[in-house]
Amino acid sequence: WMAIGILLGVFVGKDMNEPLFRKIMAIIILFTIVIVLIMEYRKSKEVPTHPLFTVSTGLAAGFTTMLGNLAGAFSNLYFLAKRLPKNDFIGTAAWIFLFMNLFKLPFQVFYWKNITWDTFQTDLYLIPTLALGFISGVVIVGKIKEEGYRKFVIVLTLIGSVVMLLKR
Repeated sequence: WMAIGILLGVFVGKDMNEPLFRKIMAIIILFTIVIVLIMEYRKSKEVPTHPLFTVSTGLAAGFTTMLGNLAGAFSNLYFLAKRLPKNDFIGTAAWIFLFMNLFKLPFQVFYWKNITWDTFQTDLYLIPTLALGFISGVVIVGKIKEEGYRKFVIVLTLIGSVVMLLKR
């Protein structure tokens, strides 16, 4: 479903108004966070099983990753709703984004033409920072207990969506 969302994003998003898109996505994410918070408050152990939940979350994650690298919020909410344990959550996210980013790469290089030699060089300069972030993430996540991890992800997702909403 994410791949189909990416394909929709390729064609719809090439000339889309980015500030409007970010605001719409932020509102959708905030609404979804409210649902997850209600599930948390009620201590609901029920995992969503309806196919529409998977389809809609996958489409939204694919569409938003193509348009603004915003799929993290949707995937976080999906993994939270599925009650994935901390290490499964992290590993699943790593694999899905590896495959989805490789899938969208040709569209960005050849259709949108937003990955160029200049942008690639910038990426190369950022590799040391990426390594530092990776190591920091391993240390920080290792210190967070399983039960606290869900709250940590919810808070970070909430902060990210508020920043998107307020960004001009």
